[in-house]
Amino acid sequence: MSSTPRPLPLPAALANDGGRQQAATAIDVARLAGVSQSAVSRTFTKGASVSKTTRAAVMAAAAQLGYRPNLIARSLITGRSNIVGVVMAHFDNQFFPPLLQALSFELGKLGYHLLLFLIPAGADFEPVLDDILRHRVEALIMTSVALSESRAELCRAAGLKVLQLNSRTDSPDIASITGDNAGGAATIAAYLAASQHRRYAMITGMDDNSASRDREAAYTRWLESHGLGAPTRIRGDYSLEGAAAAARTLFSGTTRPDAVFCVNDHTALAVLGVARAEFGLEPGRDVSIIGFDDAPIAAWPEYRLTTYSQPLAALVDATTQALASLLDGTGAPAEQVVVTGQLVVRASARRPATGIIRDGDGREIWVPGS
Repeated sequence: MSSTPRPLPLPAALANDGGRQQAATAIDVARLAGVSQSAVSRTFTKGASVSKTTRAAVMAAAAQLGYRPNLIARSLITGRSNIVGVVMAHFDNQFFPPLLQALSFELGKLGYHLLLFLIPAGADFEPVLDDILRHRVEALIMTSVALSESRAELCRAAGLKVLQLNSRTDSPDIASITGDNAGGAATIAAYLAASQHRRYAMITGMDDNSASRDREAAYTRWLESHGLGAPTRIRGDYSLEGAAAAARTLFSGTTRPDAVFCVNDHTALAVLGVARAEFGLEPGRDVSIIGFDDAPIAAWPEYRLTTYSQPLAALVDATTQALASLLDGTGAPAEQVVVTGQLVVRASARRPATGIIRDGDGREIWVPGS
């Protein structure tokens, strides 16, 4: 006797009711495919064991009935939503969309979906947290949003697992994934010094942001330790408007800087525009402007921005691994992961005499002493 599931007639419940077709259920699919309801459930559960014959019968029945699993209903049964929340400010920063896209693809392979919560910079976090909890997210990634101790405590009290991406906190209990903020900023300072600059400046982000603080501290420390003095410092607050205003202040002063380190590429693009359009300065000749991130737009011909990279694939891989560790329930210690990058050399800053080589991707990078 054959063990192939025998399809049953189309359930009467799916007939048109006043011109409206009723939504198919797992029971309807099971009847049509000639299998148990649990077999239908296993077929639509990632990684579950089900024979090829049963899977084919279930998928054919589901296609005929237009059936889609109800993920909300399943989450109520299993207690798992498979949703990871992402809290983000500064979404206009061109570094973040490709980062989120890559992260969404990788987490999708593990059966998780991203739900994005956008908040204004400096906004009260508590109302946002209420919204997050209503969506039953299993974990929360805080990106470009400062996680103060009070915010961390709100998350802990709500039983929410939290990971920071592109920022960090001083708490050893909060896992974080960041680029090499200190190493990258020190490399930028060394590059500018090797290019024989004399008047250094930095346009920072917001004071409560760890990435901005760490980059500024390392840049300043390197310059001072090499006898070049502290850079002129002005806030740009991570906005195009703020960065443009900061650039105007720097370039209209009596001692205009000849080297400007911008806290990120988003800031640097605004500074490039102001330098060219409003002051007639040519980046790479009249003034050196360097960013941080190596967002895809940095390589565009209009910008050709010299910048320290935050490797997207490595950041996403580290984030995925850290998130899996958070969600596996083993209680493993939180890790603070730092992903190293390279100083990518383009046209917006004066080039030093030595140290520029090509990497495996054909990019020019600066490696001191090479």
